[in-house]
Amino acid sequence: MSAERDVRPEQGEEQDHGPRRPRPRTVPAWARIAALAALAVLCAALYLTYGVSGNVAYVVERRTTVVLTMLVVAFAGAVSTVLFHTVTDNRILTPSIMGMEALFVLVQTCLVFVFGIAGLSALPPVAAFLSQTALMVVFALLLFQRMFTGGIGSLHLTLLVGIVFGVLFNSLSRLMQRLLDPNEYDALQGRLFARLTRADADLLPWVAVAVVLVGIYVWRRHRLLDVVSLGRETAVNLGVDHRRVAVRMLMIVALLVSVSTALVGPMTFFGFMAATLAYQVAGRHEHRYVLPTAFLVGLCTLVGGQFVLEHVLGHAGTLSVVIEFTGGALFLYFLLRKAAR
Repeated sequence: MSAERDVRPEQGEEQDHGPRRPRPRTVPAWARIAALAALAVLCAALYLTYGVSGNVAYVVERRTTVVLTMLVVAFAGAVSTVLFHTVTDNRILTPSIMGMEALFVLVQTCLVFVFGIAGLSALPPVAAFLSQTALMVVFALLLFQRMFTGGIGSLHLTLLVGIVFGVLFNSLSRLMQRLLDPNEYDALQGRLFARLTRADADLLPWVAVAVVLVGIYVWRRHRLLDVVSLGRETAVNLGVDHRRVAVRMLMIVALLVSVSTALVGPMTFFGFMAATLAYQVAGRHEHRYVLPTAFLVGLCTLVGGQFVLEHVLGHAGTLSVVIEFTGGALFLYFLLRKAAR
């Protein structure tokens, strides 16, 4: 009888554990973007056509204005937040931390305090929109240029200064609001809430031009943004002028936030919610995937949410309030999860 030989795998030799399990297939990023685009088109089509009766032309025209407004707000909020996260290398911060929305509240309060509601309503909408947008952009320009070209060059110091200015603007706004007539105060509070369904149609061409130009500029530099997202030291070692890129991108963030805020009002956590969900949905870190995903997530949220509130819940609430509550809860969740690590 032949001696049995102990057959054992030698050291370094792989053991055969049977057939290998196939790796789970992941949906490509472009397919996810296509699915989101189809969902956005479906939501827009339902919102435009569902329950249309009576004066069909008037209803469709009004709803088209609302959809175009949401398209602008979705682009501005989502793209500005993604760019802000890229430049600051922090996905917890939001562009509102720079005091832009607080400045909008201060401008509105000053106008009511000086001219009253009647005087403010008498201003041409286009002139008021352009003046408010220009004022917020000039403020951001002075802040960023001073911080990055005045020998300081600290992004964290810039954020700290923005927070201080935001607190200052809020304090001045509250002081003047306490001195207002109660009727004017109530009318002012209505202007300080985001009004997605009450945007002026005359403002949309101006906003559309700004959004298209910004979109082209950002898209042509998506590879540069990929390098900047690696961190300041890595980007500098790869030959990127990080200071110049940071100033330009922060100016674009300020422009987008200013346009969106002047058009519909402040929405603090909408951009954060859209960008955070886009990071999870895209499954990739390249900006050519993240930017369109964030825009489409924001658009689906706005149009789909407005459709549900109007036609399912019967105007049971305000979309901006729901988004702010949901975005704030999401912000606290990620903040606490990051602190627990």
